[in-house]
Amino acid sequence: MPKAPRAYRKAGRIRTKPGFYWKNGQKDTFLHSASENPCIKFNHRKASDMKRTIFILAAAIVLAGFCNAYAGNYRTETDIPYSQSDDAYAKERCRLDIYYPEDASGAPSVVWFHGGGLTGGQKFIPQELKEAGIIVIAVNYRLLPGCTLQDCIDDAAAAVAWAFGNIERFGGSRERIFVSGHSAGGYLTSMIGLDRKWLAKYGIDADSIAALVPFSGQVITHFAYRRQKGMSELQPCIDEFAPLYWVRPDSSPYIIITGDSEMELYGRYEENAYMWRMMKLVGHPYTEIYKLDGYDHGAMAAPAFHILKSTIRRITDSK
Repeated sequence: MPKAPRAYRKAGRIRTKPGFYWKNGQKDTFLHSASENPCIKFNHRKASDMKRTIFILAAAIVLAGFCNAYAGNYRTETDIPYSQSDDAYAKERCRLDIYYPEDASGAPSVVWFHGGGLTGGQKFIPQELKEAGIIVIAVNYRLLPGCTLQDCIDDAAAAVAWAFGNIERFGGSRERIFVSGHSAGGYLTSMIGLDRKWLAKYGIDADSIAALVPFSGQVITHFAYRRQKGMSELQPCIDEFAPLYWVRPDSSPYIIITGDSEMELYGRYEENAYMWRMMKLVGHPYTEIYKLDGYDHGAMAAPAFHILKSTIRRITDSK
């Protein structure tokens, strides 16, 4: 499995504020960019070091070039059914939208799961991923209490299986399918990527996913499911519905992103930090964690997209 090159410049000793984050326990600068026409800035201390200047220019050129790839027209197809279930609620909810560049070949893609605590939310194409040379598959899935937790996870797996079966028709590559999502969507990302049985049902090897990139997802058993069992959101549980239960050394690259530890939801950073540590301890070679200081659970999603795009770039380049 390829080793991830550093995508960001180390900031040294610098006051923590929005615009800085922790990667694998070390403070780094954060890349800011506009969603439509990226203009990359670095918040860092003044330095006369020519190497730093060269690094900044090189990073800007690489990321700008990636975002301007496939600069032609993009199309969107909506409400495509992806489930074979006869359940009426599944027929209503199990639909996806796909946003793709015309005339692309071998383009990377992201299967994107929305958040909403497994009880709400709607599919959408994130603005930050538009016109970036990336195919985006935005997924609706069944929601509690209208279904079981198993149904939510199974829908996520069925959507990813659909991507593997159809992505080449839209100019994508089966070897460049990334899975990501925010909050509940991050939880689903981790569940189907770490517990192999969900995708195996559809004849897909979970480890063929290019990378798992959850944004502030639960890794203990989801609080919505615990609530159904009469448990408090603050009463932790780790069972077969917890990504943490399925730590293993041979999964796809696992890129964890959370918000500020003092602003996140229900200790989400510490929960994910433990997940990161356990993945490292079992010998997983490509697990990273990013903590975005100054961003709460909702706000962390916007800057997290830049880490997602950088991850897509470095892994795509290695294939």
